[in-house]
Amino acid sequence: MSREKREIQDPLVTGRVVGDVVDLFTRSTVLRIVYNNRPVANGAAFKPSAVCSRPRVHVGDSDFRTLFTLVLVDPDSPNPSNPTKREHLHWLVTNIPGSTDASFGQEIITYESPEPSVGIHRLVFVLFRQSSRQTTAAAPERRENFSTRAFAAQNQLGQPAAVVYYNCQRESGCGGRRFT
Repeated sequence: MSREKREIQDPLVTGRVVGDVVDLFTRSTVLRIVYNNRPVANGAAFKPSAVCSRPRVHVGDSDFRTLFTLVLVDPDSPNPSNPTKREHLHWLVTNIPGSTDASFGQEIITYESPEPSVGIHRLVFVLFRQSSRQTTAAAPERRENFSTRAFAAQNQLGQPAAVVYYNCQRESGCGGRRFT
């Protein structure tokens, strides 16, 4: 399959995660996210009540000597039509051993549950394979206006190893995300 055809069919491209949060990359490991026994698939819809507690996150299909960094951001903050706080950082975990859960890593920024007030927000999990044995990433000063790309560059993380996202809107919200 050609690169152009793959890009068109890729939900990360059609959902504008590629472009808004990360550059085009080739997935190199497994990332499984589960909220209350419900797995996250690209573009799935979740209400805030379903994501109020941090998820189970299984990283990597490699051995435990490989370490990963996980970032969770909302690129649509505070409003998808005017994302002036893009990206809002919801969670940051480093030094996660491969073939384990994120709970085995070092939580740099505690999990903050998404609570969108306007529109449908994308919540994007980005997993990086660490190049060194330990990453000593400093906590950002604020959660808003975080940049996944800049964070990856500052910490020599390179391209993502895996990315998955879901859509979230307020409890009484309805409708789907439309892209033109």
